[in-house]
Amino acid sequence: MRKRMLGNSGLEVSALGLGCMGLSFGYGPATEKKEAIALLHGAVERGVTFFDTAEVYGPFTNEQLVGEALQPVRDKVVIATKFGFKNADSRAGVDSRPERIRQVADESLRRLRTDVIDLFYQHRVDPQVPIEEVAGAVKDLIAAGKVRYFGLSEASVGSIRRAHAVQPVAALQSEYSLFTRDPEPEILPALEELGIGFVPFSPLGRGFLTGAIDADTTFPGSDVRNNLPRFSTEARQANQALVRLIGEIAGRKQATPAQVALAWLLAQKRWIVPIPGTTKLHRLDENLAAVELELTPDDLRAIDEALAKAPVQGARYSEQMQKLVDR
Repeated sequence: MRKRMLGNSGLEVSALGLGCMGLSFGYGPATEKKEAIALLHGAVERGVTFFDTAEVYGPFTNEQLVGEALQPVRDKVVIATKFGFKNADSRAGVDSRPERIRQVADESLRRLRTDVIDLFYQHRVDPQVPIEEVAGAVKDLIAAGKVRYFGLSEASVGSIRRAHAVQPVAALQSEYSLFTRDPEPEILPALEELGIGFVPFSPLGRGFLTGAIDADTTFPGSDVRNNLPRFSTEARQANQALVRLIGEIAGRKQATPAQVALAWLLAQKRWIVPIPGTTKLHRLDENLAAVELELTPDDLRAIDEALAKAPVQGARYSEQMQKLVDR
């Protein structure tokens, strides 16, 4: 497995990480514990060193799972987790008061069975708490040896700059893929200027870019995609044009659509580290093979031209969820 540096932070991780949320939360029933641990062990055996979780995933059960699975190899992996929601409930709103940040850190350390959190993200910006106070609280945790690096998620350029001035931000985690290119105009240039790494979540468009989802697909009742406008029946039908175009490029490269989507992200900047999630080992192998897929400048131009012909239809988030995205 190739390695990448997250910006200028000094934090080195595998070129692809593993988003662990879906093992416990978000996309239907949780994976059976034995199978989930086997998947996490399989990822380590294949060279993955970067694992992403959060207290809100479950809540709590995902951190517990990751902590138990990775405890035997703790010195070989980087674990990222997050703070920022009231009572670990994303529906209850945000809470990044310094005392809450300290509480989450201590509780996450216990669940993760570790004495230090490698990367501690603010899950969503809290408009009621100055970002400088948030950065200061994490800076104190770093000084205390409980956290190694500070991260932000779905933060605006203004918030990133203000936080970075207090405590250097190692990485920003936001949605970015061939399905969601919002970070390109402002976020990516700012990250490059400041030397901050970028960790795209949902790099496969919540599964849509794999080609396995069409207008007739149904999701379990607990699946978050049921509440996303981009996954309405009409939007999925319209967005099949994008999937077909990616599939054509994949066919020419003797690759899968998922591999093309991940290779495209890796080709954008050397400090981008996607974190696709999966519950199946064969999908993990498919995703990891994308690291070796080389897209030429002609390939990248062809993808851009294809995207111009098939603009994505449907809002990324519901109106309620969009309110949590920093502006």
